[in-house]
Amino acid sequence: MKSHLKLLVLASLPVFTVFGLGQTQLRNANGIEFVRITPGEFMMGCSTGDTECNPDESPRHRVRITKPFEIGKYEITQAQWTGVMQSNPAAGKGENRPVEFVSKFDAQDFIAQLNAKNDGYRYRLPTEAEWEYAARAGVDTPYAGSLGEIAWYAANSDDETHPIGQKKPNAWGLYDITGNVREWVSDLYSETYYGISPVDDPTGPQPCPNGVVARGGPLRGGPGGPPRGAPPTGRPPQTQQEQIDQLRGEVQELRQQLQQLRDEVAPGAARGGRGGPGGFGGPGGRGLQGPMVCVEQADGRGGVQLIDPIDGLPTGLPVARGGGWDQSGAYLRLSARFTYYGPTLRLSDIGFRLVRERL
Repeated sequence: MKSHLKLLVLASLPVFTVFGLGQTQLRNANGIEFVRITPGEFMMGCSTGDTECNPDESPRHRVRITKPFEIGKYEITQAQWTGVMQSNPAAGKGENRPVEFVSKFDAQDFIAQLNAKNDGYRYRLPTEAEWEYAARAGVDTPYAGSLGEIAWYAANSDDETHPIGQKKPNAWGLYDITGNVREWVSDLYSETYYGISPVDDPTGPQPCPNGVVARGGPLRGGPGGPPRGAPPTGRPPQTQQEQIDQLRGEVQELRQQLQQLRDEVAPGAARGGRGGPGGFGGPGGRGLQGPMVCVEQADGRGGVQLIDPIDGLPTGLPVARGGGWDQSGAYLRLSARFTYYGPTLRLSDIGFRLVRERL
């Protein structure tokens, strides 16, 4: 009877509802522990009465997480990273410290290695909405507890990361989700996305909202036969000279396709700084100036990549959440977002935690 009353009370809350209670702790073969999070809804963005919010943390909007998910109990550690990648990029070394100095691409490489093990789960970064839902753990206040008790930040970190799990967890058993290091999420960035976010399971802005769709196959090799420089018989290159010729042909092909992409966008397009029309975040948004081009992926599943027309490389502003050891209290709020120029950026206060789904 008491549990039913508790559910009724939760269901009546206007800002945060949990559909079912209880989280289960789980561990995979790499020693990564997960906490099972139940579905529910909450108000995402700037908390009521918070005067320290940035513009991109508004408008406050209702989000519904419709499916349970398992999220990392801790940030990925250097020992876990090394066990999979056989390297340790972290600036502040320590096996039980969070791995950092990893770009979003690096995190995706780590995830691909885990998924290649075929352990019955698919691993991925959390969406921004999943991250905030789990981080809030039922609260609508700027913080999930006393900062000194739950977070390593500017006032107590001594300007360095710390081993995971030394501070108190939030109400759902997640450690260091505030403080220690910022954490990559899967979404791309748009300063205005909160104003148009769907209610159910938002995944961030779609790639290339203002771009040109260039169809006809992937960049590498291109449509219409083998790359220039391939042996005339179609057999794989065998001699050293044939290998050199094929590589030269592929470089030439890539240059031609890059020029084609440049021709398809506005003349004079250039990489820019913050703001201005044509930026990824929309007019006035904090984005890369100049139009982008969407190119179909080679996997045939209809996916798209955001391509910079100047250098031909994948782009799109990544989002990190959670604050970091060098951040003041004002920048550690549960609603705070951090955006960076390009997914290859590495900083000593950015790491990540995982979500996994059963196949």
